[in-house]
Amino acid sequence: MLLWLAQYFQQDLGPLRIFNFITFRAVFATITAVLIGLFAGPAVIRKLTSLKVGQAVRQDGPQTHLKKHGTPTMGGVLILIAIGVSTLLWCDLSNRLVWPVLVVTLGFGAVGWADDYRKVVYQDPNGMRSGEKYFWMSLIGIVAALYLAFSVSAPTPAKVWELFFAWVQSGFALDLPPKADLIVPFVKTISYPLGVWGFIALTYCVIVGTSNAVNFTDGLDGLAIMPTVMVGSALGVFAYLTGSATYSKYLFIPHIPGAGELLIFCGAMAGAGLAFLWYNAHPAQMFMGDVGALALGGALGTIAVIVRQEIVLFIMGGVFVAETVSVIIQVSVFKITKKRTGVGRRVFLMAPLHHHFEQKGWKETQVVVRFWIITMMLVLVGLSTLKLR
Repeated sequence: MLLWLAQYFQQDLGPLRIFNFITFRAVFATITAVLIGLFAGPAVIRKLTSLKVGQAVRQDGPQTHLKKHGTPTMGGVLILIAIGVSTLLWCDLSNRLVWPVLVVTLGFGAVGWADDYRKVVYQDPNGMRSGEKYFWMSLIGIVAALYLAFSVSAPTPAKVWELFFAWVQSGFALDLPPKADLIVPFVKTISYPLGVWGFIALTYCVIVGTSNAVNFTDGLDGLAIMPTVMVGSALGVFAYLTGSATYSKYLFIPHIPGAGELLIFCGAMAGAGLAFLWYNAHPAQMFMGDVGALALGGALGTIAVIVRQEIVLFIMGGVFVAETVSVIIQVSVFKITKKRTGVGRRVFLMAPLHHHFEQKGWKETQVVVRFWIITMMLVLVGLSTLKLR
């Protein structure tokens, strides 16, 4: 919005040309999101408290968490407000790649809001039925995957839908350009053609999978938000470089015109996350809930697909991956052993993984900070793939 205004008046006011620089707008999108989050935070906490949308704590969880019962949840609304307002102010709204990220973020946030609402109204920690929840997430994920499959080679939103209808009319026979291939990090020449169906399947798995992974991680004060900020900021770097014909050629990464604009969204996400952390640091004044966790995970997955760095996201988000894998292992082993022996066995003291370490005697702040440190190292490894090839 501000870019349009600046371009309209820049002939009369030359200094407004600075708005054409993505880095300038990314910095101020970050600052805007931080300020919105910090100033709106107390009002959001008061509103959530007055609505009595307090967290329902699992009775079978760590006993130290029982004191958190009643802490305002659904604080992810604050994150979404900060991201939405900042993105709409500072992004080029004609960019074909900004809208799918924003739609996935807000769409998954809406699913999370419905889940949280059922949790706090009915005081049921399980929230929405899993089938209903995954139906809506899958619907959003598939629509986004279809759009992104053709946005790689289309300069405008209208051209995206032209390519989509051409693909349908061809009997689903059209192929995607090489820059839509699955890129293997640390090597220059290895990539795997996906085809349209493969691209859609991978995109769906990355978006929905990352969304759930962040949600699994969101179990301790500040645990999920800081890794999200770090991974999102790194993806912003990838987006900026991918959107530049010069940098992408030099670094042997695909050039996706328009992808650089996502640096602004990543800046807004980082700023909103840091502002939320101000109120979510131990002891938390509010929790993000599914409305925040599902939305942020969906955003990370969508951006990673656009910049063609799905495997790098897997590396940088190693904490999210470990949390998810721990749940899968725990549930699978328990069900298999119960079916065979009649007694279910557990691999971890408790899942997700952060609860396992709590049960081993780690303090909550120890788990959180150590997971932050691990994420920081993994993000550096992910960024190193730009040159280590």
